[in-house]
Amino acid sequence: MPRKPTLSPSKITTYLACPAKYKWTYVDDRGRWYLRAKNYYSFGTTLHKVLQRFHDSGDTGVETVDQALAALDEGWIDAGYHSAQEMQEARGEGKSIVASYVEQAIIEPSEGKTLYVEKQLRMDLGSFVLLGRLDRVDELEDGTIEVVDYKSGRSSVTDQHVQSDIAMACYQLLLNHHFPDRPIRAKIIALRSNSSGTHAMSAAELEEFRRDIVFLGDEIMARDYEELAPMPKDACAYCDFLPLCRKHPDWVELELTERLE
Repeated sequence: MPRKPTLSPSKITTYLACPAKYKWTYVDDRGRWYLRAKNYYSFGTTLHKVLQRFHDSGDTGVETVDQALAALDEGWIDAGYHSAQEMQEARGEGKSIVASYVEQAIIEPSEGKTLYVEKQLRMDLGSFVLLGRLDRVDELEDGTIEVVDYKSGRSSVTDQHVQSDIAMACYQLLLNHHFPDRPIRAKIIALRSNSSGTHAMSAAELEEFRRDIVFLGDEIMARDYEELAPMPKDACAYCDFLPLCRKHPDWVELELTERLE
């Protein structure tokens, strides 16, 4: 029996932003020839890997600020930067963020214990499987299971941001599926300021979200991407796939702002 297709929060948010971008990213292999490395992806991935090691109880090599900074240098990803100077500035910023985070975490340890880091969870939703890779999952003192998500590009975050974040809702749905008898909560940490926001979905909200994701997922799975006509929007100016969409016979050119080089 063939394996069911999968959807992740990244795939879902990509589709909602632009079905054509979803097509070129996940469906049509021609899109991979147009993808360019992004420095913000490299930056975020580097920081995530350092924090993963810091919170992994089985990794005894990253327990201090100095060890975390060494891990950042060791695991630095340089793809997508436009110059050596830009990369060095980013590395300096990354070190500042990591040092501040680790120092604060040592002074004020988490109120619970970490169960998982970089944990992938699955949930069968009929025509597809929902997948989520969670940065960190903690068990709090009162038994609550909390998913923690790091945002390297944000300088601030509020509880409302967490409440409206599709990925965080997906993670709570997945955790509820695997821990059905436990309270579930989500937290986003804005690494640039080390601030955080939290939100816990009610049982009714989780069930409504599950129905919405099933409906949306069925649409994504059933969409005829061969016949998909791209819809121009301002974001096209910064999209790697703009040359592909311009080849479509129904493309209508907009006065797009100049693409960033």
